[in-house]
Amino acid sequence: MDLNLKNRTAIITGGATGLGKAFVHALAREGVNICFTWMSEEENPQQLVESIRARSPVSIIAVKTDLADEQSRENLMASCIDNLGSADILVNNAGIWLSGYVSEISQQDWDRVMNVNLKAVFHLSQLFVNRCITSGRKGSILNITSQAAFHGSTTGHAHYAASKAGLVAFSISLAREVARQNINVNNIAVGIMDTAMIRKNLERDPDYYVSRIPVGRVSQPEEIADIGVFMISPKASYMTGATLDVTGGMLMR
Repeated sequence: MDLNLKNRTAIITGGATGLGKAFVHALAREGVNICFTWMSEEENPQQLVESIRARSPVSIIAVKTDLADEQSRENLMASCIDNLGSADILVNNAGIWLSGYVSEISQQDWDRVMNVNLKAVFHLSQLFVNRCITSGRKGSILNITSQAAFHGSTTGHAHYAASKAGLVAFSISLAREVARQNINVNNIAVGIMDTAMIRKNLERDPDYYVSRIPVGRVSQPEEIADIGVFMISPKASYMTGATLDVTGGMLMR
C-alpha cells in the first residue's frame, strides 16, 4: 500500500536505538526524510545514517539532543528546518524507564522522568504545532505511551507510569486544540517490547513478563513501527486524539 508519505520530513526522538530506530528504517522505506535524535556515541548514530543512505534515496540527519534541556530541544527543531527544510511529522518516541518504588524515588529521578517523558513531548509538540500553523502545513504527531498509563506499574516504575498517563491526557487535549488546523495527534500504547530498555528484566525473569501477554510473546520494535507509520500517514487522516492498543492484548481497549 502506498501511504503517500514520500518526500515528507519526520523528527524522531530516540531514533538511534530500539523502537525509534525501527521508525527510522520504516519511514525511510516510505521515502520520508528523517531527523532523529541521539545522546550517546554508543548508540552509533552515524552508522545508522550511513545505513539509511545506502538503502534509501532520502535525506537524513542525526542531532545530538538532551531532551531534558529546553535549549537542546529548540536546537533540534531548528536543525531539522535548517537542514531538511520542513517538519511534517513528529514521533515523540524517546523515554526513560528508571526503577524505584514510591517510598524510595528521589526528587531528582522523578523530575528526570517527567522532563524526558512528558515535558519534552509538550515542548517539541508546541514547537512543531506552531511551525505547522505559521507555515500553513498539515502535520501529524505520534506519541509513544504504554499500557502502564492505564494499569500503573507493578515493578517499581510509578514515575514512568505517571508520565505515560499524562501523555495520554496531553495528547487528547492537543488533538482537540489543533484538529481544525489539519494537525493530527495520536498515541500508540506499547506493552512489553524487546528493546535494550527492558531486555535485562526480560532475561532475568522472562516467564513473569510473557505470562502477562495474551498472545504469548514479546513484541519486536519493527512490528510496532509498521503500525505507527500507518497512523502518521494521510491514510489515517480521520484519526486524532486516539490511543491505539498494540500490547499483544495486555490492554484490550
